[in-house]
Amino acid sequence: MSDHRRLGRELDLFDTDPLMGAGLPYWLPDGAVVRHTLEEYVREAERAGGYRHVYSPVLGKRELYEISGHWDHYSEDMFPPMDLGGEQVVLRPSLCPHHALIYRSRSHSYRELPLRMAELGAMYRSELSGVLGGLTRVRAIQLNDAHIFCTLEQAVDEARAALGLIRHAYADLGIRAARYRLSLPGEGNKYVADPDLWKRATALLEQVLEGVEYEAVEGEAAFYGPKIDVQITDRAGRESTLSTVQIDFHQPERFDLHYIGADGAKHRPVMVHRSIIGSVERAVAHLIEEHGGAFPAWLAPVQLVVLPVSQEQDEQADQVLRRALGLGLRAELAGPEHGTLGARIRAARLAPYVAVIGAREADGDLAAVRLRDGRRPGAVPVEELLRRVGAVVEGRGAELWAAA
Repeated sequence: MSDHRRLGRELDLFDTDPLMGAGLPYWLPDGAVVRHTLEEYVREAERAGGYRHVYSPVLGKRELYEISGHWDHYSEDMFPPMDLGGEQVVLRPSLCPHHALIYRSRSHSYRELPLRMAELGAMYRSELSGVLGGLTRVRAIQLNDAHIFCTLEQAVDEARAALGLIRHAYADLGIRAARYRLSLPGEGNKYVADPDLWKRATALLEQVLEGVEYEAVEGEAAFYGPKIDVQITDRAGRESTLSTVQIDFHQPERFDLHYIGADGAKHRPVMVHRSIIGSVERAVAHLIEEHGGAFPAWLAPVQLVVLPVSQEQDEQADQVLRRALGLGLRAELAGPEHGTLGARIRAARLAPYVAVIGAREADGDLAAVRLRDGRRPGAVPVEELLRRVGAVVEGRGAELWAAA
C-alpha cells in the first residue's frame, strides 16, 4: 500500500515532532521542493487565468468572523480567541472574509469585473487529535484559494472557467477526478437560513455542471452556500474533496459589497469561491500516493542524477552538473564515495533521469542515459540530454524520452 505517511518519511519529504504538536508537520528539503514547485505552478496558472495575487494576515478580530457567519456556524472548528490589547483575535479558519475586506477597501466599477483575487494563504482548523493523519488532516493548512467578484451575469462563466483550470491542473499533475459532487445543505442549524439564497446559488451551479456527470449530495454544502466538489480517491479507496467551486450570495451581503453599474447605481456583486488544488498538504499527500514518490519530472525533487563511474570522471561529471544547474534543472552528483555504481543507480531510482559518465562518455562529452521507467537511450551528447530534460520539465510532459 502506497501510504503517503510511510513514503513521506522514507523519502525524507516531511515529518512531525511532538514538540511542534499533532497535525503540524514540517517539510524537509525534498518535500519543500515539491511544495514550492506546486505552489509556483498554481500561481502561474492563476496569473495566466487573469487572477491577481494578494497577501492577507492569518489573524482577524472575532468580529470579522461574526460578520462573515463563521463564528455562528463554524466556531467548533476554530481555535479559541486570544486576548490582545482588550480585543479578541482569532486564527483564521478561512480566507474569504479577508478577501471580502480587501475588495471592500476600494470602490469598483462594473468595468473592473470580474475581479479575480487569489492567495496561497495559511488557515487553521482545530481538528480533534483522533482524526489527524499525515498531510491529509492537519491543523495548519496552506490553502490555494481565490475569490472572483463579478456580476450575476458573469457568475456561471467564471465558475465554468474555474472548473476548466482544475481539469487542466489535474492533467499536468497526473491526478484523476473520481467524481463531481454538487454539495447541498442538509438538516440542522449549521447552514445560513435563507431559502432564496440557496435556490439561486444552486440553480447557477446546476448550469455550470451542464454536460458534466455529477451526483447531488445533501449535507455537504458550505454553511453559506452550495458548492461543486471535485472528489478524489486514494489507493485504499477512501474518498476526499480536493478542489471546489462555490457561488456565494451570503458574504457580499454581510460585508455590504458593491460595485457601480453602468447606470451609476450601486449593485451587489456575486462572490465565486474557487480552489484549484485545495490545501497544498492534501494535494501533496495525494501526489505521493498516486505516483509512489516517483513524481512527474517537472515536480520531482531531483530531476537528474549525474553518476561518474570512477574518480577519474569526477571533473567531467561536475561540469555536467553545473551545466544542468545553470539551466535551472534540479540536479545532483553522486560520486564513487557514495558506493558502487549499482548501489548509486538503485539509490537514484526515483529520479526521472540518470546520467552515467564513464571514460568513453567523458572523452566525448557524452552521457549514458538511464530513465526511471527502465529504458536506456544509450550514450547521447550532454547538450542533447539537457535539452531533452529541459523540454520535458518546461512542457510538464509525461513522456520522459520521446522519439527524436
